[in-house]
Amino acid sequence: MVQNVSKKSRHASINNAPDYMLPKSGTCLNSSQCRFCGTALEHSFCDLGMAPLSNAFIKREQLSQLEPFYPLHAYVCECCYLVQLQEFQSPEEIFQDYAYFSSTSDSWLRHAKRYTEEMIKRFGLGLKHQVVEIASNDGYLLQYFQKKRVPVLGIEPAENVAAVAKARGIPTRVTFFGSRAAREIRQDGSGADLLVGNNVLAHVPDLNDFIQGLKIILKPGGVITMEFPHLLRLMEENQFDTIYHEHFSYLSLLTVEKIFSNHALVLFDVEELSSHGGSLRIYACHQDDRNKRISQTITRLRKKEKKNGLDQLETYFPFNEKVRETRKRLLAFFMMIKQQGKTISGYGAPAKGNTLLNYCGIDSEMLNYTVDRSSHKQGLFLPGTHIPIYPPEKIRETKPDYLLILPWNLKDEIMNQMAFIREWGGAFVVPIPEVTVL
Repeated sequence: MVQNVSKKSRHASINNAPDYMLPKSGTCLNSSQCRFCGTALEHSFCDLGMAPLSNAFIKREQLSQLEPFYPLHAYVCECCYLVQLQEFQSPEEIFQDYAYFSSTSDSWLRHAKRYTEEMIKRFGLGLKHQVVEIASNDGYLLQYFQKKRVPVLGIEPAENVAAVAKARGIPTRVTFFGSRAAREIRQDGSGADLLVGNNVLAHVPDLNDFIQGLKIILKPGGVITMEFPHLLRLMEENQFDTIYHEHFSYLSLLTVEKIFSNHALVLFDVEELSSHGGSLRIYACHQDDRNKRISQTITRLRKKEKKNGLDQLETYFPFNEKVRETRKRLLAFFMMIKQQGKTISGYGAPAKGNTLLNYCGIDSEMLNYTVDRSSHKQGLFLPGTHIPIYPPEKIRETKPDYLLILPWNLKDEIMNQMAFIREWGGAFVVPIPEVTVL
């Protein structure tokens, strides 16, 4: 179901009021079946009501226009335990003009540089090898391999983002990755000795076709590494704001192992990372590759997930109530600030922030503006809430009492950048896992 919701009626969606409900428009691209195993989806994990696409930023001239809202309801599969959303818009519509540029985060660039150094050392990569990155964005990662003289190829669906990578001299194909694209690349004589996918697996609606593409493009003896937010951390730390329409899947090691095994790929190592609030980096190879030994970390993490009940359906049910309590506490905090006559502004315009603000019903009357380092977002308005986005210099001009950090996974980096708010007694607010003033 799709709804067109004006700013005036947006709060009604949060309260599930039916007065503006529209009939089904036929844009739902997916039946209520698990995108991996096809089992009927009957079990709710987290219902965040109606929400706009989190990266569908609004131009000033669009403020008076109706805005499409879609159900933001995650389900868990009773068979494979894949937590997932239904598909209401195609990836082509979501990513045709993407607003996220990876290079805007200094800490993420440092992460990419460390990864490059580790992979070159571990797998002996050099001039005779090729690194292929899926969803290579603006070349944030491949630039470091290129500097080490390792041949690279980026695959990026968003043309505006890929243009930045090309301008940097990063060879980039503008296409959505899957089995068809993989065959075309292999026919052109390219393949991957190291196949990288950072925070892309969750964005894929057709998981089976995507994983099949990985197998096709991976050379014999090659290695796949994929990073994605860890479902266990999402549940433990109440990271519900990482649920948004562009993220189709929410993954555990147990489920990812099943998906890769179904396509004759085996996971031989895994790392738990701090990035994005807690991520996994998996290492995979062809099933018939006898040169890769299964790491003990795989066994340990399997046991950890089972100990936490990720292989039991009832484990997933309490999360929704936990999310509701977080909304109550955040709204109570905003009410307290307003009663005290103090001001609060935001830092960042991430997708996760838009989930948080829309679900909690926080608009420009409560959060007067936010700032972002990305020039591609400045001058626009957040989807749904219509909160304006300014350059970071706006903070010095208005001197808010509180600064709400929407990309809370980067809170240390942001607190260092914005440390000057202490000069006028300003404080930072982190909303997840619970409202915290720092």
